[in-house]
Amino acid sequence: MDISVVIPLFNEEESLPELEAWIRRVMEANRFTYEIIMVDDGSKDRSWQVIKDLTQKNPYVRGIKFRRNYGKSAALHVGFEAVKGDVVITMDADLQDSPDEIPELRRMIVEDGFDLVSGWKKTRHDPISKTIPSKFFNGVTRWISKIPLHDFNCGLKAYRHNVVKSIEIYGEMHRYTPLLAKWSGFGRITEKVVEHRARKYGVSKFGLDRFINGFLDLLSITFIGKFGKRPMHFFGLLGTLFFICGVVILAYLSWAKLVYKEYGITDRPLFFFGILTLIVGTQLFVTGFLAELLVRNSSTRNTYVIEKEIG
Repeated sequence: MDISVVIPLFNEEESLPELEAWIRRVMEANRFTYEIIMVDDGSKDRSWQVIKDLTQKNPYVRGIKFRRNYGKSAALHVGFEAVKGDVVITMDADLQDSPDEIPELRRMIVEDGFDLVSGWKKTRHDPISKTIPSKFFNGVTRWISKIPLHDFNCGLKAYRHNVVKSIEIYGEMHRYTPLLAKWSGFGRITEKVVEHRARKYGVSKFGLDRFINGFLDLLSITFIGKFGKRPMHFFGLLGTLFFICGVVILAYLSWAKLVYKEYGITDRPLFFFGILTLIVGTQLFVTGFLAELLVRNSSTRNTYVIEKEIG
């Protein structure tokens, strides 16, 4: 199969028929073999009924429905588990991403040899309350990740099949699939300027809290990428440095008492600072040791409850 299109959605009943028809026209015009996987993230409207109707009209449409709302990352995770295409395209269901971009995105994967191509909404049809924080967020992410992308959060992306099978998305990590791919060894990552259309139906499902959560997730994923399999290298190093600092401080105070006959060293602030660094160092070292044990014995499993699946 040439292409799998994964569409996470929440309360998008109005846009789904138009989006499916648009994707179908693009696929048929380019003679691609394809599948469309629509993941209903616990919608409260008629989105699932619309998906069921679409599967009756188009045998290449598949539907997955969550029992409740888990978030976009969860929807992408189960969508990636289900895909069969050589190239995987993700896009939002609100018609702000253009399916006309699909042929060129696929070409960049198949012919140019990229592992991941991320869309760049260079011209955006969003209010300033979204564009300014987005620029700041992308700048910070670009600086921390060292990946030269302008728009990490663009929903329109193309992946090589083995990339989506090698990464695990959870929390709010859907923003950082390029970084997840990089940590998994897929370094050929680029971007393409894509059309950003004004929202036609409904309202945005994301608020300003996504930037706070996104930044916290960036710190988390950076730590996991570097130390996820060896936490002792992080906590153990910090713990050892703090512990040595405490030993040096207390050794100095003990030497000062013996040589200069100082009294009342327990009244000096430096004494309490030395005790504090000893305690903190010990706690960090033990944290790293316990984390190492958990990593060695942990197993992951999918905890998303799928209510229905069709197609």
